[in-house]
Amino acid sequence: TAGQCATTATMTITVNPNVTPLFNPVPAVCSGAIMTPLPTTSTNGITGTWAPALNNLATTTYTFTPTAGLCATFTTLTITVNPIVAPNFAAIPNVCSGSTAPILATTSPSGIVGTWSPTTISNTTNGSYTFTPTTGQCSVTQIVNVAITPRVVTNFAAIPAFCSGTFAPILATTSPNGVTGTWSPSTISNTTSGSYVFTPNATECATSQTLNVVVNPLITPDFEDLSICSGTTPPILA
Repeated sequence: TAGQCATTATMTITVNPNVTPLFNPVPAVCSGAIMTPLPTTSTNGITGTWAPALNNLATTTYTFTPTAGLCATFTTLTITVNPIVAPNFAAIPNVCSGSTAPILATTSPSGIVGTWSPTTISNTTNGSYTFTPTTGQCSVTQIVNVAITPRVVTNFAAIPAFCSGTFAPILATTSPNGVTGTWSPSTISNTTSGSYVFTPNATECATSQTLNVVVNPLITPDFEDLSICSGTTPPILA
């Protein structure tokens, strides 16, 4: 101010630019997975805190607040939480013993890819089969139980031998123990011996059966002709 014994002076005020804290993106996680705490120092050296607390059940955006006194801005980071998708294989119906077993698909109806243990279904023994999703998918294992149904033994009775040319028995299409099916040949010959195979219908879990039928040929009696004198005692006919 005028009238004072003093010289002029200068003062410089430095204005530092605000630095945006930089963080590496966090890969998506599966719902319920253990989450690694977010770093409290950015890749470009800014310290601070995050809010809200980590949530491993839902996709959340987190805000980073720089430590007071630092020339830095707020920043956000979104962590995607993917839901768990269950492999939804349908139950496998009972398998008839010895028949062709179903093939285990390696992709579930819900799109989960994985492997089975054991890899194939036994067609003779009950079993449990475990599906394990390929790593990197948000999914869980699934167990499928498969039951094997024993075959019913078809129990047609044996057909007695009969004479050629007589009435041949009719082949029933239902066995005494309730198995339905078809015969090949479908009718019994009354002139020739043969084998007849019963095949159960596709819906039946039963065994096939073969019946052997004997047709006996007709035999002509071959008595010798006789000549006797009139008035003599005739022989007795055997």
